[in-house]
Amino acid sequence: MPREDKIEAVREIAADLQSANVYYFVDYRGLTFSEATELRARLAKADASLKVVKNTLAKIAAADAGVEGLTELFQGPTAIAYCHGDPVQAAKALQDFIREKKKAAIRGGKLDRSLLDAADVEKLSTLPSREQLIAQMVGAIASPLTGLANVLNGPVRGLVVALAQIQEQKANAA
Repeated sequence: MPREDKIEAVREIAADLQSANVYYFVDYRGLTFSEATELRARLAKADASLKVVKNTLAKIAAADAGVEGLTELFQGPTAIAYCHGDPVQAAKALQDFIREKKKAAIRGGKLDRSLLDAADVEKLSTLPSREQLIAQMVGAIASPLTGLANVLNGPVRGLVVALAQIQEQKANAA
């Protein structure tokens, strides 16, 4: 008969898996308490949270939540980083921490309905943020419009310059 605390833990993990569309699985082996706290703080800035889970309970919770294909990610010490904001920012926070500390490792993740391996998460962390991508898109759209406005203003500008030169010549002649 399962204990009540384990049943509650399974419910909590299942609810977290259903509430977040993006999450990353982290092997937190070798992290000290203060390093884990630092990682949680970095993830909080990226609108994400980190929770350590028991693999057997997490497998049951994933089945209860209807999330498939995660069983191979639950090997060894496992923590799940639930992303509630920009998935790129959370991936960058994880990757930056792992590069700095040379501890822990990302096993993979889930982005909406796609399963990611560690290499996919690495690629995701190198993408520009959502705001940067929007700014680049706006710049790409605005650039031709600015060029068109300059081309259309060219003849008017030329006429104004020619009239100014004629006026200057007449002023000099008089």
